[in-house]
Amino acid sequence: MIYPKTPRIRRHGTIKCGTVESTPIVFHDRLYRFEYCRPSSCSFLNSKNPENPDPFSKFFFVDLENGQRTKPFAENHHLGSAFADGDVMYAFGVAEEWGRDTLRFFRSTDLENWECCSVLTLPGWKIFNTGVCKMNGTYTLLMEISGPVEEAGVHPFTFRFATSPDMIHWTLTPRECVFQKDRYAGGPAIYSIGDGYYYVLYLEALPESRYANCIARSRDLVHWEYSPINPVLMYNEEEDKQIANPYLTEEHQRMIAEAQDINNSDMEICQFHGRTIIYYSWGNQRGNEFLAEASYEGPMDRFLKSWFEPGL
Repeated sequence: MIYPKTPRIRRHGTIKCGTVESTPIVFHDRLYRFEYCRPSSCSFLNSKNPENPDPFSKFFFVDLENGQRTKPFAENHHLGSAFADGDVMYAFGVAEEWGRDTLRFFRSTDLENWECCSVLTLPGWKIFNTGVCKMNGTYTLLMEISGPVEEAGVHPFTFRFATSPDMIHWTLTPRECVFQKDRYAGGPAIYSIGDGYYYVLYLEALPESRYANCIARSRDLVHWEYSPINPVLMYNEEEDKQIANPYLTEEHQRMIAEAQDINNSDMEICQFHGRTIIYYSWGNQRGNEFLAEASYEGPMDRFLKSWFEPGL
């Protein structure tokens, strides 16, 4: 067998402490970072009293050219993700708390004014991270779930799917459309690049509570092909702990230096000006979490296909 050549990922280092599950995304030819702010770290959004913890989670975007943050929205929604489709930005997440059965979808044309455009409720389901891609005019929603057992299996987490013609009306796919029901799969992201495949970045559990980002692809969401050169990102203490944000405080830099690094997770990507922008989390998956940035010097379609096809 001729194996693909591992794409060269350049890790730039850590940019934030305590923030994970962030999405790099392009909207109107500007690069943004979509962030989900957990209640424990939302006090900085309280302009009247920044020392007062905010009891509700929120979503917002950061313009990476000027560092400006948009007005927060989607209060009390969790594990958010975002998807840009032309002049419309969508953001979505689990309502009320992790592992609930309801997702809400929001949309905006200016990143400031948001409306709830859809609600998907699956009674008895326990939903966590999500992602959306679009192929041939159809939107596909990926859901990371841990229940019910007939959907998630006995080794959650696993991924299930739904489709929509308009990001409003959702139809659950048949039960055989499932990813990795035989063992843990977490931290998902889903992409399509026009070649007929769904590409899924996901988290593989390793012995002794360690984790690494991996990749698989499928044409039908039933039969999956795993990259023969997985993992995509394995934790690397020296490179993960580089300081990529000069505004990190001395206390944050000390936290980074002393943190245990046995996890690379929640990898998400986008293409901006011909480069593939990468965000991922590192830490120990037990509360010590950091957001890091990386890149691949080439377009996103080549990056994704390179994990499967020799000669790219």
